[in-house]
Order: sequence, then C-alpha cells, then structure tokens
Amino acid sequence: MRKTILAAGLTLALFAGAAVEGNTCTNVIVTKGASADGSVLVSYAADSHTLFGELYYHPAADWPAGSTLKIYDWDSGKYLGEIDQVEHTYQTVGNMNEHQVIITETTWGGRPELADRRGRIDYGSLIYVALQRAKTAREAIEVIVDLANTYGYASEGETFSIADKDEAWIMELVGKGTNIRNGVNANKGIVWVALRVPDGAICAHANQARIGAFPLNDPDNCLYAKDVISFARRKGYFEGPDEEFSFKKAYCPVDFGTVRGCDARAWSAFNILTDGWFTYYDADGNAVTKDASSYLDYAMGYNLDKDMPLFVYPKKKVSVKMVADVMRDHYEGTPMDMTQDIGAGGNALPYRWRPMEFEAVDGKYLNERAIATQQTGFWMVGQARDYVPDIVGGILWFGTDDAATSYVTPIYTSITEVPECFRVGNGDMLHYSPTSSFWINNRVANACYKMYNVMAPHVRAKIDAFEVDQMEHKTHSVDSMAVVMYNEVAAKLQKKLNSGRDVMVSRKPFAHVTRYVSDYSVRTAQEQFAAWVSLEEELLVKFIDGNVKPQDEDGSFIHSEYSEGMPVKVEWPGYTELWKETVAHEAGEVLKVKE
Repeated sequence: MRKTILAAGLTLALFAGAAVEGNTCTNVIVTKGASADGSVLVSYAADSHTLFGELYYHPAADWPAGSTLKIYDWDSGKYLGEIDQVEHTYQTVGNMNEHQVIITETTWGGRPELADRRGRIDYGSLIYVALQRAKTAREAIEVIVDLANTYGYASEGETFSIADKDEAWIMELVGKGTNIRNGVNANKGIVWVALRVPDGAICAHANQARIGAFPLNDPDNCLYAKDVISFARRKGYFEGPDEEFSFKKAYCPVDFGTVRGCDARAWSAFNILTDGWFTYYDADGNAVTKDASSYLDYAMGYNLDKDMPLFVYPKKKVSVKMVADVMRDHYEGTPMDMTQDIGAGGNALPYRWRPMEFEAVDGKYLNERAIATQQTGFWMVGQARDYVPDIVGGILWFGTDDAATSYVTPIYTSITEVPECFRVGNGDMLHYSPTSSFWINNRVANACYKMYNVMAPHVRAKIDAFEVDQMEHKTHSVDSMAVVMYNEVAAKLQKKLNSGRDVMVSRKPFAHVTRYVSDYSVRTAQEQFAAWVSLEEELLVKFIDGNVKPQDEDGSFIHSEYSEGMPVKVEWPGYTELWKETVAHEAGEVLKVKE
C-alpha cells in the first residue's frame, strides 16, 4: 500500500536543511565506561559524492617564527587565506593525532544567514589544524574556538566529536553572519556549546544539531560561548529564561527532512548499541529507561514535538567491532528497513540512488538515508587507550568507500609511513588507480549492488573474519610486544635519570617501537588490500550472470568430475517474493504461464 509520508504543506526540498545531498556524515561516540576494554571510541563516515578516500598524514614538525599556514576549504579546495603557524605541530594520522586526540564531524547547515562570507577557516581545517595543536580534547575545543573567532568561520553549522584517551565531548557551533563595518566583519566568530559525554554513556549525531538545554554553571562538563544565548535573542531565535535555552532549537530547528534523514540515523545507532532500550537521566537526575520504539515516531519525522535523549547508557559494554558494524546499518529490522520495499529491486538492495526525494501518484516520497551509504569517501573508528603508552595506544581503524562492503584495518597513530593503498595522490575521483583502496572497495561494492542479498553476505563473512581476527587477537599481540619494547627503553632511561645523567625527552629512543607498529600497520593494510583485489575477481567468477557457483571450505571452486574448468553445478537464487509479486501484478496476463 502506498502511503504519503511528507507533512502537508512541506515546500522545501526534502533534507535540504541538513545538506544530505552533499556532505552527510554519521558519528558514534563511546566513553571509557561504556566500552568493552576501557578505551574511548569515535566512529566517522565521511560521506560525500565528491570526496576521495585516502589517509591524511602529517608528521610532527617544528616551524620558524613568523611561519604561516595556507588554508584550503576541505570540501571544495578553494583557497581561503593564511593563518599564523605555531612553533610545533603534532603528528596526525587521519582524524587522530599522536596524543590520541580524535576529532570528527557532521554538518547540519543551520540558519543560512549566519554564514560568514569572509571567513578564513572552514570546518575541515578546524579539525586537522586542531589535531596538530592539541594534546587533549579540552585543548582541541580551545583551539577550535580561538581559530574560528580569530580568522572567521567559513562553513555551515557543525557538530564535532572531540575525544582523547580519558574523555569525550560533543561540540556544536555555527557562524554569526556577515556584518561589514569599516572593511571588516563585525560579526566574525562563532556561537558554540560543548558538552562532555558522561562516562558510561554513548552519543550519536548525524547532520542535525543535537544539543538542547545545557547547564550554565558546570565548567567541568559544559563549555559555551558567552554570547551563545544573547546572540540568539538579538537575532530573534529565542525568547524566555536562559535556563530554557536550547542550542539546536535556536540555531538548527528541525523539520521532517532533517529528522528523517539525519536524527533517524542517531536513533538507529542507539537502537543497535542498547539492544532497543534507551536508558538516560532526565532533568531531575532520575534514571529513565524506555523502549527505543517509543522514539520511533520522532525518528521517522512524524512527531517533531517529541525529542530523543542526547546520551544513553548501554547495558552491554560496546566493542570496537560493534561500533564498526553500526556503521554498516541500513535500518534492518525497523519500519525504515531499506531492503523491504520494491525500491530494493529483486535482490533486496539497501540503497537508493540520488536525488533523495521523488514525486509520484499523489505527492512527494523519500529515499531513506541510512548510516551506510554508497557515497562514502572514507570511514573509521578511532580508538584511544589510556592503559598503554601513546606510541601504542592510538589506533585508527580505517577504511574507504561503503562501510557495508568494506573493512577497517588497524593504523597505529605513531606510524612513520602510510600504506600505499591509502596514500594521498594514489588516484582520485576522476582517475582510477589499481593500487588504491578506495577504488578496489568501489569495485567490490558495485559488484554487490547487482545481486545484493546473495553477494553482500559473502563479502561480509570475509570482513568479519578479518576484523575479528585483528580486533580480538592480532592487535593485542602487537600491543603486548610493543609495550614490552617500550618498557625496556623506559627502564633504561629511568636508570640514567636516577644516576643524575641528562636524558633528552623525545621519541627518538623509542624509534624501534614506532617502526614495529608502523610496519605492522602498513603490512596488514597492504595484505588486506591484496585480499580484496582477489575477492573482486572471485565475485566475478562466482556470481557471473546471476549464477552462483559452489565453493569448498578453502574457497576453491568445486569442479565437474569431467573437467577442472567446469563448475559441478550452478545455482539460481532468483528474486525476492515481493519483487515477484510486484512483477506479476504489474505485468498481468503478459507474463503469466498458460496451462
């Protein structure tokens, strides 16, 4: 049965407020107390139709006095200007740095009149510059605020996940518009709020502002711009007492599209990681537990007056693998399940090509936007750990393209080189490279799209085998060996200190440790890349022309007793029941077999 799901009178383009047609991303934050091993976890899917998946890498460096840094808009590559460079910058690997600081984002746009047309630093540059300058999450917040207020903020509204090995924060900010006086922008800077995610809790955001009311006198857990409320009053976004001020209602009010296309993803992440039960604390500090389905009418955009908690407390500890698998979600098992309507075709494809909405019959309809999407540039799970030295503690679980058919491989944040398959310049969106992870993952994904319910499970089994082996076994062995190596050097240095001898404090004495974890990161990434090249060939042979050829336990194709080049048999999985019923209904007598 067809059902119109857009609210009456909705005239704006679906999801326009959340920029879903452009750069749309999803983040999940897991605190130490909520994680299975006491690490802090942050996931990120950098989704964009034009972003190429590669691993950004900047070694630590010292800079002469007076140095400047050229800033280019991360989305477009447009040159924005220069900013002052600092004396020393830290090593960064993707969205983590050598001190295990993690920064990721999702864009929500917000009020268009708050854009600063003269801003010199965009949201992407805020991330990567802050990573080069901050040792902790709190320092990163300070750096972001200082940069945006000093040079002007050139992007839309943003939510940042900012974490280190001890704590995690969610920060939201937006510009203050353009008001030129005497040749300068009198409104230069940002309004912002940052909340610490309570230990034991998890958080998620996806292109819709999430921070509502916040404590005004709790600097240990809440930081904010002095004018965040007064500016909203001046602009006419808010009336009422300060205690009732909601950042998201003032600067990024919801509509059907921003909730269904964005907050629904946060709801789904919570639903998965809490086994369907949202536990949170209300304004009076009382613990509340509700079935996730009680928020479904909000997540689907039907009841915008209802709200969803910002933080929830999972009963079961969350592992790295669980977070990685959340990033593969297509709303399976929910009313928004993308495999369950005719839009999934004959093989339950959980993807819809753009645009995000279409007109048919009696109105507008939507194409769902799930966490996993076809246009992912890169995705990751950052893991920060306080129980091992920084040289060993930070792991960037890094992958490219569609998370549902790609893997994440461990990249220690003290690496000294980047694997070739992730190297910047190894291909781009207009130039294919046979040695690029992004391109081989696209080949595998696009192969699966033609017969998804048959081919994707085959790929997923291989992903699970690799990730479980790495996350639960191999990196633990690497950690143990690296820590032993580190402690041996540390003991020798301590002995020298106790003897009164001068010891230069640097990472040089631990170079063999960084070389060890770097070699492991590079080797593992390249071996798995080679495995995926072979997998793409296997998919072609196994599933060619809609056939399925059987394999034995070691993956070898089972051949006929008469010929090694002929399969023993082929299977025809056919189409879903919904597809068959729909075709029969639409074709009528034309395709019906006559007795």
